[in-house]
Amino acid sequence: MKKIFYLLPILIMFFTSCKKANSTSEEVTASIIPAPSSISMLGGDFIITEKTKIIVPSMDPEIMLSADLLAQLIKNPTGSAPEITTGTRAKKGSVVMVFDPEVSNDEGYILAITPKRITINAKTAVGFFYAVQTIRQLLPDMVEKQEVIEGLKLSVPACIIKDEPRFSYRGMHLDVGRHMFPVATIKRYIDMLALHKMNTFHWHLTEDQGWRIEIKKYPKLTEIGAYRKETVLGHAGRPPLKFDGKPYGGFYTQDEVKDVVAYAKSKFITVIPEIEMPGHAMGALASYPELSCTGGPFEVNTRWGVMDDVFCAGKDEVFTFLQDVLTEVIDLFPGTYIHIGGDECPKKRWEKCPLCQKRIKDEGLKDEHELQSYFIQRIEKFLISKGRNLIGWDEILEGGLAPEATVMSWRGTRGGIAAAKLNHDVIMTPNTYAYLDYYQCEPAGEPLAIGGYLPLEKVYSYNPMPEELTPDEQKHILGVQGNVWTEYIPTSEHLEYMAFPRAIAIAETGWTQDNKKDFEDFLARLEILKKRYDAMGINYFRGEYRDTRAAKK
Repeated sequence: MKKIFYLLPILIMFFTSCKKANSTSEEVTASIIPAPSSISMLGGDFIITEKTKIIVPSMDPEIMLSADLLAQLIKNPTGSAPEITTGTRAKKGSVVMVFDPEVSNDEGYILAITPKRITINAKTAVGFFYAVQTIRQLLPDMVEKQEVIEGLKLSVPACIIKDEPRFSYRGMHLDVGRHMFPVATIKRYIDMLALHKMNTFHWHLTEDQGWRIEIKKYPKLTEIGAYRKETVLGHAGRPPLKFDGKPYGGFYTQDEVKDVVAYAKSKFITVIPEIEMPGHAMGALASYPELSCTGGPFEVNTRWGVMDDVFCAGKDEVFTFLQDVLTEVIDLFPGTYIHIGGDECPKKRWEKCPLCQKRIKDEGLKDEHELQSYFIQRIEKFLISKGRNLIGWDEILEGGLAPEATVMSWRGTRGGIAAAKLNHDVIMTPNTYAYLDYYQCEPAGEPLAIGGYLPLEKVYSYNPMPEELTPDEQKHILGVQGNVWTEYIPTSEHLEYMAFPRAIAIAETGWTQDNKKDFEDFLARLEILKKRYDAMGINYFRGEYRDTRAAKK
């Protein structure tokens, strides 16, 4: 009987597979992003009443995250949360979660909504969570507000959904080094990722313009390195430069970091911290100038760009410092990966530094590029000794890739292709498709941005799987990530304006098979989901989503 119960949704799918989406079902399917693997519409609706219960296989804390979320969504407009209880029987009028080892993907689920009940089959707790996010998108947008409507009867359209992600890594990045944001904003950002089934938040925490994470062993990092005396006005690439004369800064305490990590975990999102090295280090060097090649003095940078002063690769005390920092970071972030940057590291200081040149000679290195590889590999050995894996931007390929490193390909796709051919794991995040600090429409009338042109249509068009790779090499493409750099994004409202809905397109790219993606269909679904974003108070971009420059060609 248990076997039959597990297979019930699949049997229903078989007998309803002849049903096609029609004018009635189009509005239903249009409200789910990312698009599910398959969906078949049935007649009628499941009505949520005061007798509706949520039945879970156990009160395991991870399972309860999904049950509690669904109960809260129902409570918001009705004023009453359904009872959560354990059991195995699919009682009429209830939502039932069933562990099913035959669901093929750990993050996948089968969702069967009939007028009698809702059944969720999943292999793991995260599968239940993603099924609930799908139910959430099928519920009226009023569930996003805590405003009770007397006599309200919530309903969910009857359908059968079988769903699983295309890629295991589906992420969004946020730079808080240039401009930082309150913890509440970080949590709202995470909420949007979870709503659209993304599972990774990449938190860029250190920069030339500010060190944003408390390190107890090195208090000057936040006493000095977290603050700059002023900030450049206008575009930093258009001299003469002017400055606002206003001190700017701040940092996240370790308690705040723990809070964010725990909150993300409750949404089945892993937080990957980024501690930049060997470049983009002025926040650290202003605090501890002895870690540089020249000894300083330095100040936290007030303009954007790439700076010549970097960590000295010839001093052992630099590696002691970084290992101490990473030890505290590892204690705060329980995920597998630690991101060490590795990008945009000028070699000018190393070329003239006697200690760096001695290091090159002593280690038998060819040049400064191999010195950078030595630097990264030494850090990787430390991380591996702590049970963690290193991620770096694609510059870590230069001079020789660290043996176990995962590469984030940002300068187009060539770095990712090269790394995959070397049998290294890759996350595709090319600036040509995934840099959400670029203008999303024609610049006239838009807030100042770094440059570029990346409308929603182009973001959506990206396929992270390079055709140049063999099937075995393609297995190293873990997934896709969108990046938000904040030189020209000073407020939480501006952050949301730049990130959404382009991040939602990246979510669908990471989840939905490429042959099932359709931009016009995506726009139709997005149009319905906008009401939900309005209810959530998200300041998403409402302008032109199509690539107008391509249309002119």
